[in-house]
Amino acid sequence: MAVGGFAVDGPLAVTGVEGKITVSVVITCIVAASCGLIFGYDIGISGGVTTMPSFLNKFFPSVLRKEAGRAPKNIYCVYDSQVLTSFTSSLYIAGLAASLVASRLARIVGRRNVMVLGGCTFFAGSAINGGAVNVAMLILGRILLGFGVGFTNQSAPIYLSEIAPPKWRGAFSTGFQFCIGIGVVASNCINYATSKHSWGWRLSLGLAIVPAIIMTTGALFISDSPTSLVQRNRLDQARKSLIKIRGKEDIEAELAQLVKASEIAKALDEEPFVTIFQRQYRPQLVIGAIAVPFFQQLTGINIIAFYAPVLFQSVGFGNDSALIASIILGLVNLGSILVSTYMVDRHGRRFLFMEGGIQMVICQVCIILP
Repeated sequence: MAVGGFAVDGPLAVTGVEGKITVSVVITCIVAASCGLIFGYDIGISGGVTTMPSFLNKFFPSVLRKEAGRAPKNIYCVYDSQVLTSFTSSLYIAGLAASLVASRLARIVGRRNVMVLGGCTFFAGSAINGGAVNVAMLILGRILLGFGVGFTNQSAPIYLSEIAPPKWRGAFSTGFQFCIGIGVVASNCINYATSKHSWGWRLSLGLAIVPAIIMTTGALFISDSPTSLVQRNRLDQARKSLIKIRGKEDIEAELAQLVKASEIAKALDEEPFVTIFQRQYRPQLVIGAIAVPFFQQLTGINIIAFYAPVLFQSVGFGNDSALIASIILGLVNLGSILVSTYMVDRHGRRFLFMEGGIQMVICQVCIILP
């Protein structure tokens, strides 16, 4: 997941600017947050597709044979296929590679243009997956999807944090996560609806072009963030963008702060990834940039979301029941995002972080005890 704000690729945040929620801000942030749709859709769709007999029969018949010959063995061994693993993991490997260059690319060409690039790449990957006739096409499509996810996951959260009014930055930034949740629920519902048809997997994979079209088309009609425009010395465009999103003509003070912050960053003449390794930033590096995301991944929640249908099948659910359970899991996640959106700017990020951690510990202990 991308890191928002200026921590990764920009100067210090602007302070003392109240701002207000305007129609332009809302529309712009909805478009940027919709980048999360493509990531959420892919999280939900892949796990369901890999349980469809028609998909397995065409591309991974060995897995289907293992599943059909239900001998007394661990069900996890049914999906012990290196090729199937390559299909699922290639997206994330490509996403990792894309994220390494997306931050620099966003500084050079702007956040909006990187979102458009990511949307186009994701569209191409969706089309290839939907029309795949062999495993090579599946993996190629997944790689393109991964590039799309890597580009949008880096640029969209930064864009949201730069556009949103400071008072409501937390709520607007969670819009990206909210769209991820919508994508997960929508994909699980589509998997359930198409699982009975021999062509269902094509529709499930191919429909990823819908969120890609929504996001890419929307991004073409919004302006880049004022911060990005200032960094690229496009002051006139930055002024117009600020006037539009703030809903007032008096934006010179905020523009001046953006220019000053940009000049400070350029004067340092250091790469952001070099700066963060300095001694004074070590706590932020160790805790914020390494420990928190590392242990968040180790909780396994992303694996549960990605392989939910397979996991539910492994504990005795039927195919339909597993897909329904995945939908319920997605709805619960979506509801929790709505609660956090309401609370984040009222109680702060630290409160939600601690509350979420305590809740996860209690729930995991309850699972272990029986």
